[in-house]
Amino acid sequence: MGKFFKHSLFLDYFFITIGGILMALGIGVFLVDARVVPGGVSGLSMAFHYLSGGRLPVGTMIWLLNIPLYIWGIKELGKRFGVRTFYGFTISSLMIDIFRGEFPGLHYKGLNQTDTVVHLLNNDFLFLVLLGAVLLGLGLGIIFKFKGSTGGSDIVAAILQKRYGTKPGMAIMIIDFFVITFAGLIIYFKDLSGDKPAFALTLYAFFLLFISSHLIDVVLDGFDYARSALIISDHNDKIAQVIMERLSRGATALRGRGLYKNMEREVLLTVVSRKEVTLLTELIEEIDPSAFVIINNVHEVLGEGFRRRI
Repeated sequence: MGKFFKHSLFLDYFFITIGGILMALGIGVFLVDARVVPGGVSGLSMAFHYLSGGRLPVGTMIWLLNIPLYIWGIKELGKRFGVRTFYGFTISSLMIDIFRGEFPGLHYKGLNQTDTVVHLLNNDFLFLVLLGAVLLGLGLGIIFKFKGSTGGSDIVAAILQKRYGTKPGMAIMIIDFFVITFAGLIIYFKDLSGDKPAFALTLYAFFLLFISSHLIDVVLDGFDYARSALIISDHNDKIAQVIMERLSRGATALRGRGLYKNMEREVLLTVVSRKEVTLLTELIEEIDPSAFVIINNVHEVLGEGFRRRI
């Protein structure tokens, strides 16, 4: 048991590191110089980076801003924001400065200055932002998947939920809105937008937020690769037999009671792949055209006949 725990813990930190690296690539290489702000502490750090004329490294600012939030989170919420949170924002902060060639005491050509990234920045701006959004979303999704955190607005949202009952999703959305707006104002008043209007960069930032948030959900929940079906029919035995013989899928009979007629009846539950849904509905219609069928998306199926997700 101890060996398994250590192995699991090692894997968690390994993947949190991978997530931190991907997140750092997205922010440090693709988004900072594009002046498209992701929101949260990362976005606030980018805003201070612009405000200082580039003298304050983004990764260092992320780490410095997270420290008081981390201490506040420990005081308010106990050990919920423990070692993994500290490690999460530390590794991502460190890698951002390394990738940008701004690690304290060391100055060299960062990945953001390579010919490819500069070309995308000047000639294919939307693709550059999409790459940043994808890397950021995948990185954060992996970190959350393996029970890590990057601190920042997550801590503020949790504290607001505890004190005032504010929903975390709503709190994070409000924080991100103000951070993106603040960064947009800095870009506008310091005339840093280059050949793109500051308002356009702000719109890009909200687009980035949408893409990265969706990718976080995809990493956490997976694509909808299966469907579950609840079937209510007077011919359940025939339908179950067809499911098992024609689709080679299992089916479970659940005991239910129809409240309208106050009748006891069975409800069939089965899970099929996406490509089998059409055949399933056709087979049910052949047996009982009046059958009541409910189809739901399924993100995770553990068991025979379906692949296992990490």
